[in-house]
Amino acid sequence: MKIVRSPGAISSLVAAWRRRGETVGFVPTMGALHSAHMSLVRRARASHDRVVVSVFVNPLQFGPKEDLTKYPRPFAKDARLCRLEKVDGLYQPTVGAMYPPGARTFIDVKGLSNRYCGASRPGHFRGVTTVVAKLLGQVRPNTLFLGQKDFQQLVIVERMVRDLDLGVKVVGCPIVREKDGLALSSRNMYLSPAQREAAPLFNASLRKAATEAKRRGATPASVLAFARRELRKIPGSRLDYVALAEVISLEPAQRLKGRLRLLSAVKFGNTRLIDNIPILL
Repeated sequence: MKIVRSPGAISSLVAAWRRRGETVGFVPTMGALHSAHMSLVRRARASHDRVVVSVFVNPLQFGPKEDLTKYPRPFAKDARLCRLEKVDGLYQPTVGAMYPPGARTFIDVKGLSNRYCGASRPGHFRGVTTVVAKLLGQVRPNTLFLGQKDFQQLVIVERMVRDLDLGVKVVGCPIVREKDGLALSSRNMYLSPAQREAAPLFNASLRKAATEAKRRGATPASVLAFARRELRKIPGSRLDYVALAEVISLEPAQRLKGRLRLLSAVKFGNTRLIDNIPILL
């Protein structure tokens, strides 16, 4: 595995592979890797000759009151995990390399970035799309692999790639969960023992609401009301939002029909967790 730290180095590395006709799968991360990240790496490995993983804690997607300085950065552990999964290139750029002095260009996907998580975290998705676009320009992979845990992010990145003709296939991969249903996240390590015990009720509440959606006479409003009641019962948590949205457009569902997604965020103290589940009607 080759570790590179500059845009020029990763571009040269990948260009050499592409000249030999090899395909490249790319998994962008902020580090603190866990089993969910490794599942993306394995998906990339199964369908591509080469796999690149990036580790970059992106300051643009953190708000002024969020945990940028506290975000875990165990790079040595991350590198070990990547070696075990036979990653070919590990890319760890610096903030200065990604955002050199004088950089003024940002990408904003209108209409998709300001609701749900975007309403709670203004500017967050502008930071995500900007860094992903830069990484795609540097790595130039055939395929980008993202998890479905942040479903809004997945839809936004897919839209950006289509709108800007970036020529990259985007693959959304299933959420990886603990045995008790909690979605794997780097932020789970911030939970206290009591919070960790209560956290699986997050997904359980969403699953109950999905069942409620199939009840005769249910409406989007009644499903959301049911979900809010269940989510507000979770000990030690605060509901950020819950939404029922169309899968493709992320528009709020007007009727219970077709492919929908139930999305939510809750807070345990200062730790914000997100989750979602599909609803097929």
